[in-house]
Formats: sequence, C-alpha cells, structure tokens
Amino acid sequence: MLSKSKIKLITSLSHKKYRDEGGLFIAESTKLVLDLMSEMECVLLVATNSWLKTNSNAKADEIIEATENEFSKISSQKTPQGVLALFQKPNYSYNFEEISAQLNLALDDVQDPGNLGTIIRIADWFGIRDIFCSLHTADVYGAKTVQATMGALARVHVHYVNLADFLQKCSKRELPIYGTFIDGENIYKEKNLSENGIIVMGNEGNGIASEIEKFVSKRLSVPNFPQGESTSESLNVGIATALVCAEFRRRIF
Repeated sequence: MLSKSKIKLITSLSHKKYRDEGGLFIAESTKLVLDLMSEMECVLLVATNSWLKTNSNAKADEIIEATENEFSKISSQKTPQGVLALFQKPNYSYNFEEISAQLNLALDDVQDPGNLGTIIRIADWFGIRDIFCSLHTADVYGAKTVQATMGALARVHVHYVNLADFLQKCSKRELPIYGTFIDGENIYKEKNLSENGIIVMGNEGNGIASEIEKFVSKRLSVPNFPQGESTSESLNVGIATALVCAEFRRRIF
C-alpha cells in the first residue's frame, strides 16, 4: 500500500527545492526506469501488480505495489505505464586529462527542459559522455527533462559548473573550444574540426553570452539553404546541437 507519507514525498519532488534537499528525482515509464536502474541507485519503485510480474528482475531499495487509483495520485503522465521510481541523484566528478582527450558539450543557460533532455539524448547517440552546464541551465532532474532523455541520462554525465571559469581552465590547457553563432564560419567548409574539445551551445533566445564567447577559439555556424534567401531567424538549440555533433563525428569516418 502506498502511504500518505510516500505520496507526499513523491509529489514534493516536482519542485527543485525538494529534489536538491533530498537528493532524489522521479522517473516514469518502463524503458526510462529500467535504463536508469542499470546505472543508478533506485531508492523506491512504485508499480502495479501487472508491471511487477512482467518486470520481475527490477531492483530497488524499496518496492511498493500500487493500485491504479493510487497511481493516479502520483503520476504526472496522462496515460501512466504502471511504474514510477525515485532515484538517487548521482554525484559525478571529472578531470581535465580525461575531458581533454574527448569531445564534450557545454550549455550556456539552455532554459527549456525539453531542449535539455533532447541534447542529452543527442550526446548519448554521438558518444559524448560529459555535458557541462552553466549554473542557470534548466535542472536536468526535472521530470520533463528526465523524460525527454529517454534513458540517455543513465549514460551521459551532466555537470553544473561556473561555465566561464571552466572554459578559462580549458583554454589554458589549449583545448579547442567551439561556439555556434549566426555569423560563424560555415561548419561544412571548416577543415579543422578536432576529435576532442568543447562545443558550446547557447541560450534559446540570446545565444552564447559575451563572457562565454571570449573563450571560444573557433566560431561556427550551420548555414541555411539556399544561402541569401529569407528564412527562419535561427534553429532550435536541440536541432542545432544534433547537426553540429553529426558533422564533428562525420569527420572521423
């Protein structure tokens, strides 16, 4: 039976304040829960009898069987899949030697939870294991972001840092820092895209801030087609991230 205290705990985690205080976040849907369960500590699993029978290998510190009526009190989904889990927020570390040898993403105040979740999923697809977010980027552990990652959050490490300080340290180590700009150089004509470095993606409305821009060593753009004709003002940051990452990885083949 799902107690009132457990319901209160679960519903409180819709607020960042309580996610931070408790070090917990919510995940719903079968694929998402099972993917996260393989990499993160599942503190509480709430599921229907039919879900538990179908997924008998699911592991958690505590498992509670809930009725459909109880699920309606805790689920944020219109059509719940019969499972909700609370996970311990991971505490990832990094060192500059490791990140200097790989391709990384940096996000400068990306605000939309769906965009953030999509970018994490894109990073997973293109083998990017670390994303460095400014302190004002959307919370990766909000329900909308977690859902949008489609399980990629289990494999991509998201770090919140003072982005200017972080990029300054990267610059001192002569790590290539790429930034995306409307007036940047055509990425498809750029001959020197390295297999390592930092790709900075900017805020949805304002792009990359001036305090971040000064650390960018190569300005890039994704050109519209045909060039010179009237078109949309800019690309969605998630779509732009996918195009940029795809071009970096294409050079390896």
